[in-house]
Amino acid sequence: NHTVQRHRAARAKAQMAAKEAFLAVVLLLSLLSSPLPSGAQASVFPVNVWPKPTSMSWAEPLAAIPVSASFRIVGTSGNSPYLVSATQRYTALLFAERYRPIVRPAVNVTAGGPALQSLTVSVSDLSAPLQDGVDESYELEILPTGVATITAATVWGAMHGLESFSQLAWRGRQGELLVAAGVRVEDKPLYQHRGLMLDTGRTYFPVVDILRTIDTMAANKMNVFHWHITDSQSFPIELPSEPMLAEMGAYGEDMRYTVKDVQRIVEFAMSRGVRVVPEIDAPGHTASWAGAYPEAVSCAGKFWLPDASDWGSRLAAEPGSGQLNPLEPKTYEVVANIINDITSMFPEGLYHAGADEVTPGCWETDPSIQADMEKGGTLSQLLERYVRAVHPHVVSKNRTVVFWEDVLLDVEVNVSSSVIPPATTILQTWNNGANNTKLIVQAGYRAIVSSASFYYLDCGHGDFVGNNSVYDDQRSDYKTDGGSWCGPFKTWQRVYDYDIAYGLTAEEAKLVIGGEVALWTEQADSTVLDARIWPRASAMAEALWSGNRDASGRKRYAEATDRLNDWRHRMVGRGIRAEPIQPLWCRTRPGMCDLVR
Repeated sequence: NHTVQRHRAARAKAQMAAKEAFLAVVLLLSLLSSPLPSGAQASVFPVNVWPKPTSMSWAEPLAAIPVSASFRIVGTSGNSPYLVSATQRYTALLFAERYRPIVRPAVNVTAGGPALQSLTVSVSDLSAPLQDGVDESYELEILPTGVATITAATVWGAMHGLESFSQLAWRGRQGELLVAAGVRVEDKPLYQHRGLMLDTGRTYFPVVDILRTIDTMAANKMNVFHWHITDSQSFPIELPSEPMLAEMGAYGEDMRYTVKDVQRIVEFAMSRGVRVVPEIDAPGHTASWAGAYPEAVSCAGKFWLPDASDWGSRLAAEPGSGQLNPLEPKTYEVVANIINDITSMFPEGLYHAGADEVTPGCWETDPSIQADMEKGGTLSQLLERYVRAVHPHVVSKNRTVVFWEDVLLDVEVNVSSSVIPPATTILQTWNNGANNTKLIVQAGYRAIVSSASFYYLDCGHGDFVGNNSVYDDQRSDYKTDGGSWCGPFKTWQRVYDYDIAYGLTAEEAKLVIGGEVALWTEQADSTVLDARIWPRASAMAEALWSGNRDASGRKRYAEATDRLNDWRHRMVGRGIRAEPIQPLWCRTRPGMCDLVR
């Protein structure tokens, strides 16, 4: 049976060649993308700051000094309640935190040497408001002599400096509090908008969950909490001018955000240097309004997908049919009241008006809209009529309007750019990755990037619709999306490596103000909130703060792995149930879990 043997030998040789080719490609990609083992690695220290600062040096030989039991943070002269509360908060954190690095830092600690007695914080402009584009830069210096200083242009930059200082402290062998000495940090963000979007329309999250999330955002130097408050499933916010919306649209009496709740969240976020951008999504995604105003909502209560074999027959993008009727006068009365209330409750300069996934099938079932179309009207004209009313009203409240990209780019229902002037409009992109970002900036709009292919944290958990036969397939390799429209799961590496200005010219890239990771909550609630967000949001936080490349221009995910392991370990110690990214074995054996040596 020599023929069989030859075939087997040939097949084995081919398999070996294919394997060698694969490994060669992997090695080549690694060499092209990963930091070089020498030089660049000098920037990875025994104790690090996340996100990685723009510039950080630690004098050799690496040293640490003890922190005095009487240590205090001394604020700049003048009065800023936010700075005062921040210094108090970080003083308490410094002593309460029991962080011990997974790998004991190899640094010199001089017995009987000077201890750190104080940290002096100097701010040049105490009154700079927390707003889009505010200066968040800072400098931090910790001298071996026991002198430490933070200098910043604004309170918000000083807060980042305090966070960095806290991450340079740890507990020694005997539990003594130590801090890195001989350290200098010069730091500022690459992008001005570094956000997280949380959907509370599909799932209600208690206020304490939102506060914890915002607190963790601040620790990651993220500065925008995009609060997607309402959706088709529920209307959980109580509005003074429209109380029936929450009365009829919330999941229950104990699943509403009161005016006091909103005040608490906004003030808490402000004290952490985080802006709260409210979103009331409309005219789509408004089925939850129908309980209060059935006359204003088309196709409410109808089954969302009349023909499962025809996606074009859908009345909504997912279960929960209903969108505002632009021909109904009540629509504009209610929306005007909502805008007035929301802009009075949220001081933020951005107002997110939604406008995504307007579904043709829903409007086409409405008799009044059918009559309008018989007269020559179009669905795009309907949306334009709605936007012409909403956009100037929001602008009149001294706000910039944020829409999802669909308002301009949707193939079936969209408006012309003349209706949404770029000077007062920002578009948030979520489809087609870099392609849609380029379309937005080429049209002259500022862009917030939330590409579902990289930044959607809910992806990869399958679909939530019931009575679904798609999973009844015995092929072991059936698809790679797991039934999730935006699958597979977005790993931290996927998030970290995304370049939000990819494919743009230098001038176009200037219009990208930043990005947001997004957690849609069809399959998330309080029990999984922390793990769905962290540490993957941390990956975006660093990429948007100091970039994802080293000084030579190579992607630095290789050295980021150990640093993110350490940061996740510290976050867990702070009470954040962040998911692990590797077995502990890997962190204690540097390099042994790498794909390429």
